[in-house]
Amino acid sequence: MADIVQQRLEDRIPALEQLERVGLFTNKEVKSMLKRSTALEYKLHRTVQSKDDFITYIQYEINVLELIKKRRARIGYHFKREEIEYPIIHRINHVFRRATTKWQEDVQLWLSQVAFNKKWGTKTQLSKVLSSMLAIHPDKPALWIMAAKCEMEDRNSSESARHLFLRALRFHPENKKVYQEYFRMELMHAEKLRKQQQELEQAKIDVGEYNFSPEILSGKLAEVVYRDAAQKIKGAEFILSLLQIAAIFDFTKELQDTILQELQSQYVDDCMMWDFMAKRELDAAGAPELQSAKGRASDTDRREERCCVVYEEALKSLNTEAMWTCYVTFCLERYKRKTNVNELKEKRKERLLRVLQSAHDAKLLQESFYKNWLQVLLSSGDTVSATQIAITATQCFSQSFEMWSFSLQTLVQLESTEAGHLFQEALKHVNPKVAVVPQLPLSGTSSNSRFKGLLSLVPAVSSAMKEKYLEWSYKTGGYKRARKTFTSLHEHRPFTKAFFMKMIEIEKEQETPKMSNLRDYYERALREFGCSDEDLWMDYIKEELGRHGNPENCGKLHWRAVKTLEGESVERFTTQYTLLQTGHV
Repeated sequence: MADIVQQRLEDRIPALEQLERVGLFTNKEVKSMLKRSTALEYKLHRTVQSKDDFITYIQYEINVLELIKKRRARIGYHFKREEIEYPIIHRINHVFRRATTKWQEDVQLWLSQVAFNKKWGTKTQLSKVLSSMLAIHPDKPALWIMAAKCEMEDRNSSESARHLFLRALRFHPENKKVYQEYFRMELMHAEKLRKQQQELEQAKIDVGEYNFSPEILSGKLAEVVYRDAAQKIKGAEFILSLLQIAAIFDFTKELQDTILQELQSQYVDDCMMWDFMAKRELDAAGAPELQSAKGRASDTDRREERCCVVYEEALKSLNTEAMWTCYVTFCLERYKRKTNVNELKEKRKERLLRVLQSAHDAKLLQESFYKNWLQVLLSSGDTVSATQIAITATQCFSQSFEMWSFSLQTLVQLESTEAGHLFQEALKHVNPKVAVVPQLPLSGTSSNSRFKGLLSLVPAVSSAMKEKYLEWSYKTGGYKRARKTFTSLHEHRPFTKAFFMKMIEIEKEQETPKMSNLRDYYERALREFGCSDEDLWMDYIKEELGRHGNPENCGKLHWRAVKTLEGESVERFTTQYTLLQTGHV
């Protein structure tokens, strides 16, 4: 082992001498580098080798390279790279090769070597690394794509990239991403050739017998890729992804038309195709540029109506939930778009409400859209329809917690008399332990009886409702009513910490808060949560340190907290208390 290490150290000496000779490093720095390198080399040749040792070695050498680069820029010296940098780069690749041979399954190690060679411009070595990596990991499509992109972009070799994609397709014949990137690569290759031809023509350079193939320039190779992909992978979504890639390039109109025709003929029963065809009407050529806002709004409305005509046509032959979802989503997106023209706003709203009603009548409206429907009705002030839809939605999705919750919120907000009945229905269909009720808004003059009714329900609902009831009491009846509510509830378990903290917050909002009351609230909270909540103790101590408290009580509280808290809470409390004492909190 010592002989091998000694040989490797001797191999470093010429580069180190050059670094000192040209003034990039001092003699002291060179000796330090040699000492550090010796330690690293011995670690790599131990009987039991560690991956971390290899990574540390590589990182050290990369740091040396970066330092050399900065020193060169500082003194303006740019010579002898073959004698200084190249041996270091070669050494790093050698260590990478040893590491990847020993830990072949570590993809990140391979990618690190690829990134290193890309950064330092060793293109030949880059190809070798990519080939070795793919030989070990042919089952990972992302690596094939990355390798092909490196060949295309870093080595400027379209031919090598094409070979890699073809090899990738042998291992992954039905992988969508591989086909998409292969298709994109062929179009990029055609675009590059077109630019080269244009530059040569502008420079009036005679290229002799060499001619650019019209088929390749027009993207015929990409069309071959498309046809192969379309045979192996079915689905309008995939074909549309290829169409969107082709649309990026300005010379692919003929190819786009071909894809579009086949899409329309082969995927009549796919909602994605109809959705795409409908949205195309928004971009279709229309009237010349209009100056007035109303004129532009009118033109936009006509385009949106044409989209709706396509959707309606689709629904005649494809009356499915997926198709209705596409239609409603389109109308919802258009409704949410901002416009200053009120007529367009109203037409979009009417169109959305009409489509939502039609989808509901067909019993094919998704659950999530009922919430949007209610929001639109509430914003329009149509309380009657909103109440009706809120009740209907719970009938359609009687097992959905979210639907019951939102419908209840809506009815309470509208102060509807149906809220109580709907709540009783909710308890029949869903698990009452689920926190649906605590989301109800605090509004309505009849809420007092409703809260009292809820507090008599199962504990999970009752504990969560106490805080809401307390907040509602304070908002509607002020401090005295809140105190009365707290007094009536503070002995009825179960509790939440938020219930006590809400009362503390209310007390502190008063012009002259009573410390005796605050102590009572804290003591009651600690009775329930003092064994595990160190923050509660800290809040109590800070309260005593405040202008209404008594700092002498802090020592007693600290002693009680240490005795009461359990497990890791004691350590956390001690740390926080120490920071408080030293003024760091």
